[in-house]
Amino acid sequence: MATATPLRGTPITELDTPALIVDLDAFEANLDHMRAYVEQAGVRLRAHAKTHKSVDVAKLQMTRGGACGVCVQKTAEAEALVAGGISDVMISNQVTAPAKIARVAALTEKARVLICVDDSENIAALSRAMVGRSASLEVLVEIDVGNGRCGVKPGKDAVALATQIAAADGLRFAGLQAYQGHAQHIYDHAERKIAVDTVIAQTAQTVEMLQEAGLNCVIVAGAGTGTHPFEAGSGVYNELQCGSYIFMDADYGRVREKDDVPLPFQNALFVLTSIMSVAGDGRAVCDAGHKAASIDCGLPLVSGREDLIYNDASDEHGVIKDPDNTLRLNDQLWLIPGHCDPTVNLHEEIIAVRNGKVETVWPVSARGMGC
Repeated sequence: MATATPLRGTPITELDTPALIVDLDAFEANLDHMRAYVEQAGVRLRAHAKTHKSVDVAKLQMTRGGACGVCVQKTAEAEALVAGGISDVMISNQVTAPAKIARVAALTEKARVLICVDDSENIAALSRAMVGRSASLEVLVEIDVGNGRCGVKPGKDAVALATQIAAADGLRFAGLQAYQGHAQHIYDHAERKIAVDTVIAQTAQTVEMLQEAGLNCVIVAGAGTGTHPFEAGSGVYNELQCGSYIFMDADYGRVREKDDVPLPFQNALFVLTSIMSVAGDGRAVCDAGHKAASIDCGLPLVSGREDLIYNDASDEHGVIKDPDNTLRLNDQLWLIPGHCDPTVNLHEEIIAVRNGKVETVWPVSARGMGC
């Protein structure tokens, strides 16, 4: 039997664990900070929903958080968010399978849909799928600015694809996707800036070449939580795709804004766990292993307890180093996950709490949707 969704007002101490928790005060502060930042910088925020995969969170990002829309990575994620009422969605990725292309085309009848491409054949397939549609599909050319993943080379290769898009039936050239994911997690501020300066230069050159070819970039998109001040201040980018800022995680906690100053966002996402064994001296075991918290970016941290170290994980167990044997059975700990995005995807719901009690519960609407 599935665990029942907790009712509003339930004390945190009565929650079944492991549970995915959001501290609403910290979450709202993060929303407010990013909204104020983009308004001052004069750029748009298209918040990345791969972080939370939740219709409820996306709506808050677009209302209180000032986002113009959201990004997703998968067709099914786009479908789930549009079905929940999100009206402006970019698939910041390539969609090439015929069946998925047909689904993307169908979505254009329900919402504004944008997509990224890096291949001529893909452009032709998208155009064919849009025949007879009343709406158009907005298409961005993705350039590889050092991520070594998708994207054509900046410059003439991007111009060639943009020219094809502009001439294709049912498509509209919308601009450039120029995201450098690896740079988000360069911890040192100066090193991160050097990496992003190269990205900005490549992107600016491509925008200039597109303009010379008579192609206007309505959107120049990219940036993430770790690098957004660089792109926002570049005069080149006009749309940021930050995602993790709303929740943060242990890895982003290592990223320095400058000198030894952390990024200006608070940890809002936690895995609530309970102690299930204290049989070992100097060791306790909690009920949150790597089925509850992703460990791809390192093990979780124990929030508010510098004396405790989460130092090993298996499927259902987390081993806590407790030198002074302070923990007892059923004690609760708040874990800061190493990587927020895949941690959220492990849970069916996000329990939002304030003042020690449940205030609301957000379903993870697009959980597990990898197609």
